[in-house]
Amino acid sequence: MPVLYLSHGAPPLLDDRLWIEELKAWRSRLPVPEAILAISAHWESNPISLSSSGKVPLVYDFWGFDDKYYQLEYAAPGSAKLAGDVDQLLQGAGLSVYHDEGRGLDHGAWVPLMVMFPEATIPVMQLSLPSLNPTELFDLGMALAPLRDEGVMIIGSGFFTHNLRALRWDLGSNAAPPSWSLEFDDWGARALADGDVDQLLNFAHVAPAANLAHPRTEHFAPLFVTLGAGGDGQIVNEIEGFWFGLAKRSLSVGS
Repeated sequence: MPVLYLSHGAPPLLDDRLWIEELKAWRSRLPVPEAILAISAHWESNPISLSSSGKVPLVYDFWGFDDKYYQLEYAAPGSAKLAGDVDQLLQGAGLSVYHDEGRGLDHGAWVPLMVMFPEATIPVMQLSLPSLNPTELFDLGMALAPLRDEGVMIIGSGFFTHNLRALRWDLGSNAAPPSWSLEFDDWGARALADGDVDQLLNFAHVAPAANLAHPRTEHFAPLFVTLGAGGDGQIVNEIEGFWFGLAKRSLSVGS
C-alpha cells in the first residue's frame, strides 16, 4: 500500500473545484485500502495517542468559518484490529500508546478524506504527533511501515508551506504566492525528486525561507512519518500549486 503526504487545507477546500478535482484524480490512481491511519498536524500528544476505535463525533478544530462547515459529518468506522496492530508495532519499537477513546478525527484527516473516500466505509484512525523532531518522526514511520503489508494506507496530513499570519487573505485563493512560499516549495520539490531524505530531515537548517514557510513546523512534520513509512519507495509528486499562497504539494511514496 502506498504512503501519502497531503496538504489538507481548511474546510473551504471543499468548495475549491480545482483542488477537489486534483484529489479525486489522485484517488482514482490509488488502490482501495483495508484501513487508513492518519497523522495530522492538528494533534500533538506525548505519549503518542491513538483515536477512538469506535464511532465518536468529529473534532471541529477551526474557528471563524461559515456555520455549514460545523455541520459536516464523516462517519467512517474505527478498527479494533488496526488499533491492536499499531499497539504491537509501536511497543516493539519501545513506544507506549495511549488509547483516547473519546478522540475523533480532526479536520486534517476528515476534510481530505471526505473528498478522496466520500463513502466513509473504510475504517479510519488517527495517531498523534509525539514530537516535531524530524528524526523521531521518521523512525515512527519506519515502525509503522509493516501496516502497509496489511493493506493499511498511512497518510501524513499537513501543508507544505504554512504561515497564516504572513498571507494576504484579501487577495484570494488564486493569488500569486509570496517569495518565501515559492522558494521553500521549489527547494522541497527538488529534494523530493532527488530522494534526498537527509536534506528534508534537516530542512530547518538548509531550506530557503524555512522559518517563514514554517514558523512552527507541525504542518511539515507529518511528511517525515510518510518518508519513514515509505522506505526506499519511489517518491511521486501528485499535486502541485498554491492555495492562498500556501504550497499544496502532495505526494505518494511506494505507489
